[in-house]
Amino acid sequence: MKLCPNCGKPSEWQDNPHRPFCSERCKLVDLGKWVNEEYRVPGKPVLDQPDEAGEDREAPVGDRRRGSGE
Repeated sequence: MKLCPNCGKPSEWQDNPHRPFCSERCKLVDLGKWVNEEYRVPGKPVLDQPDEAGEDREAPVGDRRRGSGE
């Protein structure tokens, strides 16, 4: 039996529609963390729209999050 990556409880793998999570709730909590940018995938910086010179520039971190109050 595997452990749920969200809450750590044992989670059935076979015939579990929410796997690897133990429940729909844990699955949605994890999705919410991705949506709120609590998880990040390593990679190159996100580029903003080209400026007037036609060059890409890195977007300031505060511009990447909407409604965060930053």
